[in-house]
Amino acid sequence: MKEEKTFNEVYDAWYRDKRNYVKQTTISSYVLTAENHLIPRFGEMTSISEQDVQNFVLEKLQDGFRQKTVRDMLAVLKMIVRYGCRMGYYQSTPWDIRFPKDYKKDDLEVMSIQHQRRLINYLKTNITTRNLGIILCLNTGVRIGELCALKWRDIDTRSGVVKVQHTLSRVYKIEDGQRYTNLEESTPKTLNSLREIPLSNDMLGLLKPLCKVMNKDFYILSNSKKPMEPRTLRNHFNSILVELNIPKIKFHGLRHSFATRCIESKCDYKTVSMILGHSNISTTLDLYVHPNKDQKKKCIEKMIRSMHF
Repeated sequence: MKEEKTFNEVYDAWYRDKRNYVKQTTISSYVLTAENHLIPRFGEMTSISEQDVQNFVLEKLQDGFRQKTVRDMLAVLKMIVRYGCRMGYYQSTPWDIRFPKDYKKDDLEVMSIQHQRRLINYLKTNITTRNLGIILCLNTGVRIGELCALKWRDIDTRSGVVKVQHTLSRVYKIEDGQRYTNLEESTPKTLNSLREIPLSNDMLGLLKPLCKVMNKDFYILSNSKKPMEPRTLRNHFNSILVELNIPKIKFHGLRHSFATRCIESKCDYKTVSMILGHSNISTTLDLYVHPNKDQKKKCIEKMIRSMHF
């Protein structure tokens, strides 16, 4: 084994290597996780035991972090440690980290049908480009970064689709020891996220008159050459919820609401998965498909009836 290095030193070497192979938005997410959570805890350690990691996980859960968030932290930690093992700075010792079995599963934020109708009615009677964007999200399930990157040319009224080809995000960067953020446009997170989403007749009715007069090179939300930041749209959305007395929900909850309404309407799961741009259908099933007792019983009864000749 090579000379011992602290976790902080291994992280620096890992970062210089990893940034050559992943998108800037991805490495930025890893950096934020490492600097905010991993380095403060493991930074000066030259070896990390299973118990060290187990204690870290339990403490983060006790601090109120969601289980998924803690698992994401753990994933970054494992990448860095695996790199350290590969470089000979650490000995390879697999961990078996346990999460509390009775830990409550994170609930999806989904808007009720009643609140969704109230929101849509308000947006339609108060049409602005940013309000139009919120309606578009509720009708297509696009991510907020994808929505902020949409230009008028991405709306094809002849084919009746919106083309999702880019995403916008504020990226955390480190250059020459300087840390800063920069608003950047890039391709969506996976190849499946490059997609065309059909627009409803109702949505086309709103978009067609506007597409005839708007500059096709302008961003939809800002209606200018400069895009609107996701944070600005989130703040606008939150102010509408307060005005309408609708319970607070994250903007991403609109995507969950769209998907949930699709499943409730008996849309087939593969189609929903493709509209959402998921990398595989299992992601859609895990998130949105949770049969209740009655549905399970109906399924069994249907199978039994099919056996009667």
